[in-house]
Amino acid sequence: MLAAEDRVVLLQHGGLDSLTGKTGLAMLRHRFGPIVAVIDPVHAGGSLEGITGIRRDVPIVTSLEEALPFVPEVAVVGLAPSGGRLPDPVRRDALAALRSGLSLASGLHTRLGQDPELCSARQPGCWIWDLRCEPEDVRVGQARAAALSCRRLLALGTDMAVGKMSACLALVEAAGRRHLPCRFVGTGQAGILIAGGGVPLDAVRVDYAAGAVEAAVLEAAEALPADGLVLVEGQGSLCHPGSTATLPLLRGSQPTDLLLVHRADQTSIERLPQIPLPALQELVNLCEALAALGRPRAAGAPPRVRAVALNTARLGEQDARSAVASVSDQLGLPCTDPIRWGGERLLDAVLNSCGE
Repeated sequence: MLAAEDRVVLLQHGGLDSLTGKTGLAMLRHRFGPIVAVIDPVHAGGSLEGITGIRRDVPIVTSLEEALPFVPEVAVVGLAPSGGRLPDPVRRDALAALRSGLSLASGLHTRLGQDPELCSARQPGCWIWDLRCEPEDVRVGQARAAALSCRRLLALGTDMAVGKMSACLALVEAAGRRHLPCRFVGTGQAGILIAGGGVPLDAVRVDYAAGAVEAAVLEAAEALPADGLVLVEGQGSLCHPGSTATLPLLRGSQPTDLLLVHRADQTSIERLPQIPLPALQELVNLCEALAALGRPRAAGAPPRVRAVALNTARLGEQDARSAVASVSDQLGLPCTDPIRWGGERLLDAVLNSCGE
């Protein structure tokens, strides 16, 4: 629903230097379309790069009123507050946006489109998009994506928040530089807002999760030629005791290729350090074994892990290069940090595997 050309203002109140603002920060880092202003009274007048490290020239203002001269068209809630409710200052600016003729997009679990006050403020021709809603007419997965001619890459992480979405978007950028037809399927709120659509996996009933992913992949593939590439954002981790997302993604996307995403030097689940991570080779074997199940007989060779996207954000340059080389040698697979050095090496690993 959010078009690439829509002029966005982010409602980011206090979230430019906080984990609660991760959705807006992801949009600032990865959205290809225009972001004309950020509303954050805490940092108004400051430098976005100085506060966040993100190299994007976007003014930071105090209120929706101050953002209007930049001619925004859509206000996006960039926060993920505890409990999923809009804080009062954000609500005031959301109301002001709707009354000023802007549309409103939100990835909160709270349905803003069911809020009487917000709905009454919406102007004709504008919309409120609650993206965290189960798609209509969801079906049980039937492995229909296996019949697609395009390649389908699924990012699988060794833990939560290791960079699965960022790795996919780096691949999108690399594909764009080569004029390779490519579509990104977002499966979390930030990915969906960046892509303008996708499937909110955590809002779909578990019996229909694979079918919802399947439908999103089929839709993405409609716009691609036979040699195109669909990149599916991974969620959660097979290693995390609280995550159930990987199997629906595998079954629904019927991938031709897998990308393993890992944080350098991590040996246990970050927020549950009592749970160790298996060796990376064991994880590669496990991912490939699971991906080989639930596939039609005519689907061809089962998917393989083609490369590793290594998150080296916590390392200096030389240590990052050493970590990449170590993982590559250990697994015999191409490895890079696509945020530091781009996604070209990962894209080559996928393209060079065509026909295998």
